[in-house]
This record gives sequence, structure tokens and C-alpha cells, in this order.
Amino acid sequence: MDATVRKTIEALNAAAARHDAAQQDRLDRWRVLEPDAGQFLWFLAQSISARTVVEIGTSRGVSTLWLADAARAAGGHVLSLDLDAEAQEHARRTTAEAGLADHVEFRVADGGAALADMPDGSVDLLFLDAERPEYPSWWPHPYRVLRQGGVLVADNALSHPDEIVPLENLLRREPGLTVTTINVGKGELVALRRIPGRRIG
Repeated sequence: MDATVRKTIEALNAAAARHDAAQQDRLDRWRVLEPDAGQFLWFLAQSISARTVVEIGTSRGVSTLWLADAARAAGGHVLSLDLDAEAQEHARRTTAEAGLADHVEFRVADGGAALADMPDGSVDLLFLDAERPEYPSWWPHPYRVLRQGGVLVADNALSHPDEIVPLENLLRREPGLTVTTINVGKGELVALRRIPGRRIG
């Protein structure tokens, strides 16, 4: 990883820890992605040569930085969607400081509506880190937009399993997906859209 990007991520993580420790209400916390989960996302994005990455839930942009650094290596970009304009503006500034502005588009928009407008098979990696109970109402678009060989990742699979299970159940019903949970950060639900004719395991 680029040293400037890593330094920016470390500074954001430290600032988030100080901020969140002073907040009583969960909704007032920044809730940035944990370092091990970020490293997992970064590696995963590079392993599938993800050029078109969609992130729903910008927060303060820590996950955006991990994903954008990986996308840059593949000559790609990240579309980061969130309804919080203030958080997106903060993420926009830190992304520019990290030298990744040319690889990220920030858009204040509803994630489900944005997915519904995307073409079939147009996304290499989809990262969900928004309001978890909304995910099932977005169906089938989180699956439909994935290309063959593309991956969906949903955060908080272990910290909030009851809120993730409805999405997991939908994913597991699709015969073209391989689904698992990775124990990093707060748990990452991962679904791979298999390439027909290619065996796994």
C-alpha cells in the first residue's frame, strides 16, 4: 500500500477512536472500518482485479481509502454512496490528501436506488456498510449488478448478525453464489458470483 494512503488511514483511525469514545449515541459515532477488515478488503479487491468498486456507506472514508488504493492498482475507481453530505465532504478531503481523488467519485444518494439504476454485471466489488435492515429491500440488485467473478462484502456480519441474516439468506438462495463469513473486524459476509464452469474447492 502507498505510504501516504496508509498514513492517512492511521490518522483517521486514531481520530475516530478519540471521537467515538466521547459519544453515547451510536448514531453519533463515526464507526470507521477496522484495520484488519480494511486490509482484507484491500487484498480482496486486488485479488479479483476490481476496477469498478461500489461502496454504500461512506462514513469518514476509511474503507474508501482502502478500496481506492486497491482500485488504483488495477486502473479502476470507487463510487462511494451515502446520504450524509457532511461525512462525504470529510471523506472527499481526506481522499484528496491521500492522492486518490482521481480514483473516487462521491455521490450523495440512496444506496438501494443507485443500485437499481446500475446495469447487470457492471460491478466488480460491492461493499455494503450502511443501514443493515434496508439491504433486503434492495434485492435483487446487490446480486444482479455483480459481474461473474465479482464479490459482495457486507460489514458487521458478526457484530450484528440478526440484521445481516436476512441478506445472507437471500444470497444463499442464489445457486450462482458462494457465501461465507470472514472473522475480521466486525465480521465480513462475503459472496462470490461464480464463473460458470469454474469449480471452487
